[in-house]
Amino acid sequence: MAVRAIRGATTADSNTREDIFNAAQELISDIIKANGLDTADITDIIFTVTPDITAVFPAAAVRGMGITDVPLLDMAAPDIDNALKMCIRVMMHINTELANSGLKHIYLKGARSLRPDIVNRKKISVAIDGPAGAGKSSVAKQAAVDMGYVYIDTGAMYRTVGVYGLENGIDVISSPADVVPELDKIKIDIKYEDGVQRMYLNGRDVSSRIRENDASMAASAVATVGEVRRRLVDMQREMAKAGGVVMDGRDIGSVVLPDAELKIYLTASVHERAMRRWREYNEKGIECDFEALKRDVEERDRNDMSRAESPLVQVEDAVLLDSSDMIYDEVVAAVKSMIQNAENR
Repeated sequence: MAVRAIRGATTADSNTREDIFNAAQELISDIIKANGLDTADITDIIFTVTPDITAVFPAAAVRGMGITDVPLLDMAAPDIDNALKMCIRVMMHINTELANSGLKHIYLKGARSLRPDIVNRKKISVAIDGPAGAGKSSVAKQAAVDMGYVYIDTGAMYRTVGVYGLENGIDVISSPADVVPELDKIKIDIKYEDGVQRMYLNGRDVSSRIRENDASMAASAVATVGEVRRRLVDMQREMAKAGGVVMDGRDIGSVVLPDAELKIYLTASVHERAMRRWREYNEKGIECDFEALKRDVEERDRNDMSRAESPLVQVEDAVLLDSSDMIYDEVVAAVKSMIQNAENR
């Protein structure tokens, strides 16, 4: 037996006890699992955190996991210009018969940039299609963050066009083509602020507005208009030129990125998708009728699948992922696994 050191790092989403706990516990759990460790194998754990982490020390998170007999140490990293923000680094010493080459070091979320072998790996283009309410955006966004990819929310772009119509007296539901003469007046910007994607319409932040139910229906309607799709597809292809992107929508694999190295069709039953939306509204204190939501989901499916311009389809080379009976973390893990496998082909 010899004492070896396993290294790892991750980033917290914010300087709160909950986010720091979640990040540290995920990191330690992944190190233990990846290396097949028992807590009795651990001799000590040393954390180093960047100066912007002050709400709680990661060692407290380890104690919260029930690891109580292992010496722990928290240290503050120096304040270095342009250093990665909200970063938690760890060194775990263990008793093992493994050689150093047999250890698995774990780097998660933004901290993947600390590993040249991860940064310089072959990064692919990932196209995720599927019906409304399947969880494409949230899953694609998290998988992109964890894999060190760029996430592009194409659905948000159509929602933004729909919101412009709704706010400018255009009946985009009944006559979506009426928005075409206005396209030159619509300026869409996608910005990442503190790691969160924000959508701007003519300089105004509409990130929350585009998630409202009428914006969802408006997006489905304007997406049937050929000129709208052509304008936005040109923008999306330009964004994807650099590679290393995860893009979700309705026609990513079939039209926008037909040569993507990985195509996923993410779906769930109508009942489950309506239930997810019902739970979301209730959590926000918004009263809603489940049957009405279910009808909305069915109507949007019909619109998306029957439109003449780039209908929603599962292309032949797409991997089907039905999330009806899966929790969110399981879906994210499945997508990440698919990306890793595709990178190694």
